Amino acid sequence: MLVLVAPGQGAQTPGFLTPWLDLPGVEDRLRALSAAIDLDLVHYGTKADADEIRDTAVAQPLLVAAGLVSAAALGAVSPGAVAGHSVGEITAAAFAGVLDDTAALTLVRRRGLAMAEAAAVTATGMSALLGGDPATTVAHLEKLGLTPANVNGAGQIVAAGTLEQLAALEADKPEGVRRVVALKVAGAFHTHHMAPAVDALAEAARRLAPADPRFTYVSNNDGRTVATGAEVLDRLVGQVASPVRWDLCMETFKELGVTALLEVCPGGTLTGLAKRALPGVRTVALKTPDDLDAARALIAETTTPAADAAGA
Repeated sequence: MLVLVAPGQGAQTPGFLTPWLDLPGVEDRLRALSAAIDLDLVHYGTKADADEIRDTAVAQPLLVAAGLVSAAALGAVSPGAVAGHSVGEITAAAFAGVLDDTAALTLVRRRGLAMAEAAAVTATGMSALLGGDPATTVAHLEKLGLTPANVNGAGQIVAAGTLEQLAALEADKPEGVRRVVALKVAGAFHTHHMAPAVDALAEAARRLAPADPRFTYVSNNDGRTVATGAEVLDRLVGQVASPVRWDLCMETFKELGVTALLEVCPGGTLTGLAKRALPGVRTVALKTPDDLDAARALIAETTTPAADAAGA
């Protein structure tokens, strides 16, 4: 059984979409999506530097667009389940047919702008903590006024808060934590700092008409599967100010009997977590078109081809 997953913010790197534009139709598709949201995805995915694509309002639609075009390049596929980390949940909603591509990009464009506006109020950020006992780490973060914004499993928790609080964390790591790594994001996402963005996103969501998911949709709010498009959309709205529980998603993957995990472009983060937390599960990360053959082989071994194309 295959689960198709989409990464979240911080996975982007300068020029990461450049090789994908060599595939037939990709540049035209990206330009059409760019026109729909008034953001030049081709420029940001090929020419922009690290600071430009660190901007929340740019990074989020860029990541969703990358996930959609890379999934479409796979051809028809029927995964056993889909899921996304943070903004990747919008990509996953498109995979599952809850939103079409234009609706997904419209929603993520509003999400990125609203979260950037919320982040501008206070200087905030996020740092990944590697190693340590989860309970000990969470208690230490709370003592410093930080939020465990991403509980990713495989020995990784992401802390979010003000830059002063994160500096205090660097100087005073929780017992057992090996490293604290600042993330390439411009805000304390999935915390109370993002509360103003919830209302803005809810307003945008009210204009959409979600369909029920075609494939099992696993929510990173609590790792539960969600059966209706309306509930998927509600969770997409609420998750901007609540923690990501990717650890619980991976527990659900186990319960569903997942044997393979395929991460769309820019892949790597979620396959890395899976290799540590889901032993025996085969993984492929789509980083460039050179990875498509391995991805198609994994699909052929774990799914039955379907008329519906992931990302359609």
